Amino acid sequence: MNDLDTFVALLGPEGQALLQELRDHDPADELAAATRLRRTHAAALVSAALTQARLRQRAVAKFGDDAQRMYFTPNGVEQSTRAAVAAHRAARLAGLGVRTVADLCCGIGGDALALARAGIRVLAVDRDPLACAAARANAEALGVAELIEVRCADVTEVDTAGYDAVFVDPARRTKTRGGRIFDPEAYSPPLSWAVEAARTAPIAALKIAPGVPHEALPEDAETEWISYGGEVKEAVVWFARPGGSEGPVPGGSEGPVAGGRRATLLPGGDSLLGAGLPDPEAGPVGRYLYEPDGAVIRAHLVAEVAAALDGRLIDPTIAYVTADALRPTPFATAYAITDVLPFHVKRLKALLRERGVGIAVIKKRGSAVEPEELRKKLKLGGGGNSCTIFLTRVAGAPTMLLGQPADEA
Repeated sequence: MNDLDTFVALLGPEGQALLQELRDHDPADELAAATRLRRTHAAALVSAALTQARLRQRAVAKFGDDAQRMYFTPNGVEQSTRAAVAAHRAARLAGLGVRTVADLCCGIGGDALALARAGIRVLAVDRDPLACAAARANAEALGVAELIEVRCADVTEVDTAGYDAVFVDPARRTKTRGGRIFDPEAYSPPLSWAVEAARTAPIAALKIAPGVPHEALPEDAETEWISYGGEVKEAVVWFARPGGSEGPVPGGSEGPVAGGRRATLLPGGDSLLGAGLPDPEAGPVGRYLYEPDGAVIRAHLVAEVAAALDGRLIDPTIAYVTADALRPTPFATAYAITDVLPFHVKRLKALLRERGVGIAVIKKRGSAVEPEELRKKLKLGGGGNSCTIFLTRVAGAPTMLLGQPADEA
């Protein structure tokens, strides 16, 4: 029995009973569970059920409670979009007036589900028969099958004419070991093909790795970097032909801005569109230090954040903003700085002991010192106070900044 046949069997009554039995399964007991279940069930079906139970537990981080009703492949868990991110993108497409989407390289259907939940009709296409089977099962499990047509085909051969929008999520992992692919032209299909396909659609969105070099981005599109809970998750390249976008878009614009760079922070939904500002000046460390969100840094929008804060950089090459007054912003975390010192381990150790600091968060940017190595040398734990230590450069010199989150100051 091949993987697809086993998956189909998993959807039957026997497979469903196994999945229900394994719902709260402890992976540490997998060997014992496999031995017990194989006494009454086919070995291939037991193995598939155990794998699915394990994948569902991993997928909870992305899909929440829905994960226990969904179906996954190992690559599908790794590459699928977090549900909150997919919902943001679906809302943006819906806000642009999109009612039908061709979802190319749909995988297990994570984005198709979000699009359907936003009221959009979806053609979901993938060349992997197992991924397509999972996408169909997921549409059924979550009650949106009437809005999702799953087609097993080569996306480069699919006619997307007549659809309001195209969404492309190229494979960015190797088939053999699942390692990440960093060259956009090594995506499957290549980014160049995806860009040309996007340019033929009224509206299009291409999901790419957030570390993509800016020089690889098409200038006739807007690129949006998205973070969730402070962690950068992906970048999306947005296209819209003249007349192809109508309606409001989260963030206040009326559609993708050609050449635009945007940072969007979830779950709050705050969005910052670049204004093309020059790099801010560097200057002395002020009362407050601001650590921009990773999406802001990836989008090269530190200058926009610095301008809003009336701030400056601590060094021309470091993405820390400093200011003399505290101003609220969703795009950076603020810290009240108490000390600015040249880097010196013994001096730092003595200072922390003197202040009774037993808990420290150690951050680095532009420093060769590894936080865990420093932590071992500091031998913390002797006091009840806490602080945040920044290992960085100020005006080119290795520097230690001490402080605490501004909301705790």
